[in-house]
Amino acid sequence: MDTKRINTIRELKEAGYKFKSIKEEIRQNLIKKLQAKEETFTGILGYEDSVIPDVERALLSKHNILFLGLRGQAKTRMARQMTELLDEYIPVIAGSDINDDPLHPISKYARDAVLQKGDDTPIEWIHRSERYGEKLATPDVSVADLIGDIDPIKAANLRLSFADEQVIHYGIIPRSNRCIFVINELPDLQARIQVALFNILEEGDVQIRGFKLRLPLDILFVFTANPEDYTNRGSIVTPLKDRIQSQILTHYPKTLEIALAITEQEAELMKEQKEKVSVSDLVKRLIEQVAFEARTSEFVDKKSGVSARLTISAFENAISAAERRAIINKEKQTQVWIADLIGIIPSITGKIELVYEGEQEGPYQVAMNLLDKAIRSQFVQYFPNPDSLKKRAPRKGETAQPVENPYRSIISWFDKGNHLNSFFAATDKERMNQLYAVDGLHALVKKSFSHANEKEAALLMEFVLHGLSSYSLISKKILETSVEFKDLMGSMLNIQSSASFDEEEDDYR
Repeated sequence: MDTKRINTIRELKEAGYKFKSIKEEIRQNLIKKLQAKEETFTGILGYEDSVIPDVERALLSKHNILFLGLRGQAKTRMARQMTELLDEYIPVIAGSDINDDPLHPISKYARDAVLQKGDDTPIEWIHRSERYGEKLATPDVSVADLIGDIDPIKAANLRLSFADEQVIHYGIIPRSNRCIFVINELPDLQARIQVALFNILEEGDVQIRGFKLRLPLDILFVFTANPEDYTNRGSIVTPLKDRIQSQILTHYPKTLEIALAITEQEAELMKEQKEKVSVSDLVKRLIEQVAFEARTSEFVDKKSGVSARLTISAFENAISAAERRAIINKEKQTQVWIADLIGIIPSITGKIELVYEGEQEGPYQVAMNLLDKAIRSQFVQYFPNPDSLKKRAPRKGETAQPVENPYRSIISWFDKGNHLNSFFAATDKERMNQLYAVDGLHALVKKSFSHANEKEAALLMEFVLHGLSSYSLISKKILETSVEFKDLMGSMLNIQSSASFDEEEDDYR
């Protein structure tokens, strides 16, 4: 329809306009998209065969929806994208507070306007981007906020009695008539406020300070909730839950590849960062693996969840750590080294909820453990598993077979008293010179990755050292400005001698 030329109800009728509810509107547009094999929810990765089909079925059934899932699972993003299933423009009676349909007015203001002016009643057009309302449920939300209240100032200015319907100031829900309305974290809403939603969802009655208005609001309700909230902060009252027809369970990425794609899509990097800093697939996988390790860690509260925002923030911090180092060293280009991942620790500590044991361990130490576990898990995807190289006792009748250890020369180099102190602020050249000095390290990498260039090989060499330390074949100590690699036995002896020295000091005191 020509929204610029149609300005009255008469012109609207002549154009052949017919009223339809928002749920019918979404249903029809969804059917068109499905028939055309168009993507219904763009940028939502990992839900193609699970959540998105569930949502499509709910919308085809014209259901109100509850998204139930842990934090950082794109619940609100899914709801916001539903506006793309609305008609581009819809007509409303000009001046209406609750988007009254010209052929189906429900408020007193709109009914009076149609009664007085008939088909000459002026109309306005609203875009689908304006047809979305959202409210975060907090304990201080009131019925007046959501549904409305009597406005004494309005009554005084219009010289109306409090018994007149026009003195009502509508809340956010009536003002979202013919819109998608989202209540985030529904269990945080007080039970008495949830009760106020019963009639709106089922009967269409709105009760405000003694007024019992028959307002058949036309709204698609979408609620979000975290399973943790059912026990920690509140719950969804049973009659309300009964009125929400479809409950859809969301989830975290099921594979590392999907997680990688989400982070790649969501991370906000500056153009100069992309030009200055390169990131290998190895580093990206290590960062994603941290979240997978956190979701199974005994130190992290599983009920709280580990948001996808952790890896997005960690990826951005890893890039910034490399960029900062390059700026300080006046390097035009660099790559993210394993040592730069010390910069992602603040992204981890701020995104995980610890259980009691984790709190005892300390958030910094838990974050370091998660990073170490991520290195250990990914190491076997690139190099032979050190655990499989351990000598197996021969079975009866078998002769002991020698096991070739590809890491022997590297470990021997450290056993001879050599050590490597990798400074966080070192230049690329300094780091590479250190790595190439370790016996057998370059040969091991070249054997497995013959096509790697000099910098790629150096990164893999650094990864080998971190991997061997995660399997307790060499020692790794995180200092304030560097990472120190030594032989394992020498480090253990140093710890024991330091402890003995402390005991002697205590005796002396």
